[in-house]
Amino acid sequence: MDARLNYRTSPTAGKVLKHFMAIGKTFKEWPVPASTQELLALRVSQINGCAVCVDMHTKDAAAAGESATRLNLVAVWREATVFTEAERAVLALAEQGTRVADAAEGVSDEVWANAAKYYDEEQLTALVIMVSFMNAVNRLNVISRQPAGDYEPGQFH
Repeated sequence: MDARLNYRTSPTAGKVLKHFMAIGKTFKEWPVPASTQELLALRVSQINGCAVCVDMHTKDAAAAGESATRLNLVAVWREATVFTEAERAVLALAEQGTRVADAAEGVSDEVWANAAKYYDEEQLTALVIMVSFMNAVNRLNVISRQPAGDYEPGQFH
């Protein structure tokens, strides 16, 4: 599959995407565990059908030591026993924050309260920004049909 747009050669994309890349790099400094961040990014990307992001976040998580079992079960996390309650709260928040059109209220009070049991306000802020950021990046890649499969772990870090 060929991409509809080449972001690497576009002056317009270059001006904007350098800021996206800079935001993505700051995630390492945020007060949420890296493994939780990768699970969030992977789940949002799965929901949005962003193959290039699924490829990236699966490989980055595996390179950071995440198990194949957990990565394979992210799509069915509700039925899986391998996630902590805190991780499950993040996955629920990520799903509702991504599927805002599917729920009249967006993120429910119940999902928010559950996440707030495990994460403080600064961490919740980081999680909300990450969900929003991943949704934006997913849309850039899905609309332009960016191909997946050749990502190398850490390529954009």
